This record gives sequence, structure tokens and C-alpha cells, in this order.
Amino acid sequence: MNRDAKIYVAGHRGLAGSAIVRRLEAAGYGNLITRTHAELDLVDVAATRAFFEREKPEYGFLAAAKVGGIVANNTFPAEFIQQNLAIQTNVIHEAWRVGVKRLLFLGSSCIYPRDCPQPMKEDYLLTGPLEPTNRPYAIAKIAGIEMCSAYNRQHGTQFLAAMPTNLYGPGDNYDLETSHVLPALVRKMHEAKQSRSNEVIVWGTGEPRREFLYSDDMADACLQLMSLPDPEFNDLIADYPPLINIGCGTDMTIRELAETVARVVGFEGKLRFDTSKPDGTPRKLLDINRLRNLNWGPQTSLEQGLELVYREFSSSEVSCAD
Repeated sequence: MNRDAKIYVAGHRGLAGSAIVRRLEAAGYGNLITRTHAELDLVDVAATRAFFEREKPEYGFLAAAKVGGIVANNTFPAEFIQQNLAIQTNVIHEAWRVGVKRLLFLGSSCIYPRDCPQPMKEDYLLTGPLEPTNRPYAIAKIAGIEMCSAYNRQHGTQFLAAMPTNLYGPGDNYDLETSHVLPALVRKMHEAKQSRSNEVIVWGTGEPRREFLYSDDMADACLQLMSLPDPEFNDLIADYPPLINIGCGTDMTIRELAETVARVVGFEGKLRFDTSKPDGTPRKLLDINRLRNLNWGPQTSLEQGLELVYREFSSSEVSCAD
């Protein structure tokens, strides 16, 4: 991508999208197109079409999505599948219509089967049943991958799907009803420390294993992918699925995560695991060999990343929210 290329980042205020914007700006890309949800509702077919026809971006990063943890996915399954399907359908189709050169569609590691062999390779897509707690969201993301593949086959587009592992970083969501596990633990530990509570309740058994990646490392991988020469980029989309995993290659139990968060936050009380709450998928470790073969690797350790996000959280108004 040329430094003056017109680049659209959909979802630029979210965790992933904001990291991509920071990385692009740091690399000298100055012609970025962004719209807030109030300015452009990507669920709206006519509004999305008008936007693409007016702006005609050369490249696109599709990071806009309705996201959330187990509570949100279980509570609003219809919204998760409807809104994500609509956003993806509109953006991918309009990107083709106006001749976007390359599009990077961001999904999630929950696209893989619940009992998938570990680590999860891109080829394992659609080889088994999904985790029920986030199936509607996962099916929407799988549909996005299929759309990228279909448009590449029929129209010769260069649309690539990238599946990041569990992300955390600046601007994360700390709402206990809708957040993912890591930011939820950061908030719980912080509030327990502030109130001098001697206990924090953690959902589930603590046994499931998860992989965590700092959002700015994910953005670095995305820029590297979109900057590949045509032969290398086309190799990634030549076979089905046109998909690449983005992760760190290591995981830990939820218990180990909770203990690490407690150490960084400075919470010295006990952890109590509520086994009446769902665990979700037993393990979700991504195979990142395709990405490693492109000479990419993460730069931020979990403890380093947690120190950064806790510094931001503890100094922000969100830490005082109800």
C-alpha cells in the first residue's frame, strides 16, 4: 500500500479498529477514512452503498462488529448474528462494487469447532460442531470468510480473512455484562482492591485455556499482511479458506490468567471459582505457522500488556463507573 493510498478502517473506535488506525498512522499512512456509527450505520444497505460510492477507498480493514463475552452472546444471540451478517454483507459487497484493491476481514477464533484439535489450523474450519454459547456470532464470522472466498473466486477480488485470538489493549470494554474475560478480571480485581474485599469471584472452573494478544501486536500483523507483495498475498487467498490466524502461539488456563491479573493489579485476596457458570470452549489455541512464515511475531508479553492496560484503566473514568 502506498503511503497516500485511500484506506477505510471500519470500526475505528473499537479495540481492533483503533489499534489498526494507530499502526497505520505510525507507519505514515495519512489518507485514512473513518466513520463513527452515528455517521454511518453499516447495517444500513443504502447508507453503506452511498458511502462507498462517494469515498471509493483503495484498501479496507473490516474491524466493525458486534462483539461481547459469554453473557452478551447468550443474552443477545439474534442481535449478534443479524448485525454481524448485515455489516459484513454490506461492506464486502460494496468493496467489490467500487473496486477496492484489498480487503482484510477480521473474525474471531470462535469460528473453529468446540472440540477442535490444538493448536487450531486454518484448515480445521467447518470440521466439527461449534461452541453453543457463541454459535450465532461464530456462524456470522464463518459467513464472512465464505463471502471473501466466493468474491475472490467469482470476481477476482483480493479479500483475506484474518482470525485474531482473544485481544486486549487500549480502549477495551470493561462493562461486566458485555466484556470479555481479561478486561472483566481487570475491573473485578481493581474494584476489589479499592474496596479492600478479600475475594474475587471468577466464572467457571478456571480450567479452560485461552490465548491473549495485545491489540497493537494484532494491528502490526494486519499491516504486514496488507503490505505483502501480490505473489505472497495471492498465495494466502489461493486456497480455501482464504484465512490466516493471528495469535501469539501460547496459552494459559483462566486460573493462571486470573492469578496474573491479580499480581499486576495488586489484589492480594482469594480467587473463588463459580462452577455454576459456563466455561465455554475448553481450549482455543491458534496455530500461527502461516504468519510465522511471513517473519511476524508478537512484541508484547502478557504481563507487559496487562501493565499498560491497567495503567490506562485505573486512571480513567471507567474505573469509577457503576
